[in-house]
Amino acid sequence: MADDGTILIGKSGKPENLLLKLANRHGLVTGATGTGKTVTLQVMAEGFARHGVPVFAADIKGDLSGIVAPGDGKPAFVNRAKELGLKYEPDRFTTVFWDVFGEQGHPVRATISEMGPLLLSRLLDLNDTAEGVLNIAFRIADEQKLLLLDLKDLRAILSYIAENASDLTTKYGNVSPATVGTIQRALLVLENQKGDLFFGEPALEIADLMKTDRDGRGVVNILAADKLMNNPRLYATFLLWLLSELFEQLPEVGDLDKPKLVFFFDEAHLLFNGAPKALLTAVEQVVRLIRSKGVGVYFVTQNPLDVPDTVLAQLGNRVQHALRAFTPRDQKAVRAAAETFRQNPKLNTEQAITQLGVGEALVSMLEGKGSPEIVERALIAPPMAQVGPCTPQERRQAIDGSALKGKYDTMVDRESAYEVLMKRKNLNPDGSPVEAAAEGGGGILDTIGGWLGGGAPRERPKTGPGSRGGPLPQSMAEKVITSAARSAATSIGRQVGTAILRGILGSMSGKR
Repeated sequence: MADDGTILIGKSGKPENLLLKLANRHGLVTGATGTGKTVTLQVMAEGFARHGVPVFAADIKGDLSGIVAPGDGKPAFVNRAKELGLKYEPDRFTTVFWDVFGEQGHPVRATISEMGPLLLSRLLDLNDTAEGVLNIAFRIADEQKLLLLDLKDLRAILSYIAENASDLTTKYGNVSPATVGTIQRALLVLENQKGDLFFGEPALEIADLMKTDRDGRGVVNILAADKLMNNPRLYATFLLWLLSELFEQLPEVGDLDKPKLVFFFDEAHLLFNGAPKALLTAVEQVVRLIRSKGVGVYFVTQNPLDVPDTVLAQLGNRVQHALRAFTPRDQKAVRAAAETFRQNPKLNTEQAITQLGVGEALVSMLEGKGSPEIVERALIAPPMAQVGPCTPQERRQAIDGSALKGKYDTMVDRESAYEVLMKRKNLNPDGSPVEAAAEGGGGILDTIGGWLGGGAPRERPKTGPGSRGGPLPQSMAEKVITSAARSAATSIGRQVGTAILRGILGSMSGKR
């Protein structure tokens, strides 16, 4: 395939192409369940990968994992390719599988510090008061140079705050033990949902998502999200954290000939449902500014109304699959979706949205000057890799053959806030008390043992030439203790000796 700087999305009366140099202007893929959103996502991911652009995509149902295997030439796709004037050529793409739980891919982790108090508050669904206390925890950890890596570190710093609340109030404001307890309970719920597997080290390195294979193709990173979706808030928070990390770590590069990475956010409505204003502002800022870092973000959801207007305005490349209008609310959604396009005088957009068949979509991409093209009804190009889930064997083969195998497999637990705070309490990491090693012996018992066993008595200090040195005489207290100890030892020795003699005599006489 010639590298003409475009990705073929489909055809109307003309080819509908996505310009790579404008791919960092972000995009939106919408449509009802079963109308072909995942296939469109795969077509776009394949196109980016062919042009050397790495891709990261969440795989909600497992259907996208088939991109690791060549297409099997399904008649529907072969016929569609012929209808579009294309040659169906089965293809496969280098794929790296990721999984927060480490079951269907390389484990992916972040540290508590990287997540930060804003996203963590969102994840734990904390109120304003609890979020304030969480911010105090991060501030204290920073000032005392305590590393917050995993959940036990956060629990430890929260316990420290509760125990020292009266001392901290003057500097940081009122801290209620009840509020700390609220946060601790939320952490327990998160841990019960296996959220603790996400926090720790080694943390994900962003550079590992931005690789190409030996043929110069972009690597497709697939996040197994079928189980992650059991905790939608963790799913949304993780992907938002990933976007934030990309924004913070990548340098400014301006407009490139093609993106450095393309990020697909499936089930995007989960990011915005019930999100506080501060979080929505953060999302809007990241989406608006991450373009200059060379990253394109594509939201995949059922309806454009799932995305706030401030974010929707940043999404220039759009593909709209069919929507159903069975209720007044559905009809309103269809009308709103139609109004987001640049209208085509030859097409009734609102009516077309309800009439689209599987594999069809309304397409409007950005043209050369950055303005959206008029909307067209198009037949979506077929994917060349396998459509549908890969086999467990194919997934395992990809994981075992990955260059990242072994890098993230084992969690590392180095000294951090938990261990430091336990040491301050004179406790071991397991909570047991630390046994103090007395210098020069074990205290009075060792002293008594020394006297009983004829150990060396205390020596006079030699302070200079002519000093006498030699043993010091015992004090009255030491004489009393020595006498009592010898008496006790004699009594104990007599009893032990009698017991041993009886045992020997009993054995000789055959008694037990």
